[in-house]
Amino acid sequence: MEETDNLSIIHDGSWFEEEIDVDLKWSFALNSVLHKGTSEYQDIALLDTKHFGKILVIDGKMQSAEVDEFIYHECLIHPALLCHPNPKNVFIMGGGEGSAAREALRHKSMEKVVMCDIDKEVVDFCKKHLTANHEAFLNKKLNLVINDAKAELEQRQEKFDIIVGDLADPVEGGPCYQLYTKSFYQNILKPKLNDTGIFVTQAGPAGVFTHKEVFSSIYNTTKQVFKYVLAYTAHVPSFADTWGWVMASDQPFCLDAGKLDKKIAERIEGELLYLNGASFFSSTILNKTVAKTLKNESHVYTEDDARFIHGHGLGCRN
Repeated sequence: MEETDNLSIIHDGSWFEEEIDVDLKWSFALNSVLHKGTSEYQDIALLDTKHFGKILVIDGKMQSAEVDEFIYHECLIHPALLCHPNPKNVFIMGGGEGSAAREALRHKSMEKVVMCDIDKEVVDFCKKHLTANHEAFLNKKLNLVINDAKAELEQRQEKFDIIVGDLADPVEGGPCYQLYTKSFYQNILKPKLNDTGIFVTQAGPAGVFTHKEVFSSIYNTTKQVFKYVLAYTAHVPSFADTWGWVMASDQPFCLDAGKLDKKIAERIEGELLYLNGASFFSSTILNKTVAKTLKNESHVYTEDDARFIHGHGLGCRN
């Protein structure tokens, strides 16, 4: 991997600065720059910050932070797996850092986790440097595939209990937005789900001021394809915003907090740090402003009509 200097480090190298919007920046005080390089697709760096520990940065945008990535990844993985009657196999689109796979592999029923990321250099970088995921990368149940997620799903004959979108947000000029379109969900993704299968995707910022960027459109697009669609949110401190996820299936979801707690105790190895039955149920209750937008949203993602984001996640990790 070649070295790159595509990092917005200011104040004599002691701060990393990310532009969230044209008039808004988010700065991280640094202990050091641990590693940096570039792949065929994107720039990548691992920084040691004073407040959030090690952070993974792709194309100058912070992807996850050591101290709070468990919030994002528990919310991405466990609700769908807990709502499924008996999840045995998972297909993860993206997820190159290995955290999504790590959480899926904690489920005792899991037999196979396919993680499909387009960028081998990013995966190798994370294998080497993200110590929290070393065991996940070594797990025999993990099937790591380097390929475009769309192409990989198209060519596979098997079906999956869970398909996860751990992708970057849709960005103008990038390939990721095609994995948020109605045609992709309808023609490629849904046919690869079992009858009781569940699809879940990260859906971008979901705060009062940011949810109209992509969150409401992803939710509405998913509604065009699946019978039951559930949006939920959580605050992720290192993202400086509330984040959103969308879960979808043709079978109804059980949101009973007591039943979810029972499943967590029975199905998952180790203790979850963020999610329990009550917190997941509460995460599905959106504030008035966001709920109204989702109810009235009419935009549907297509190849010719996409909404884009200019904040977090400018590196496509599929």
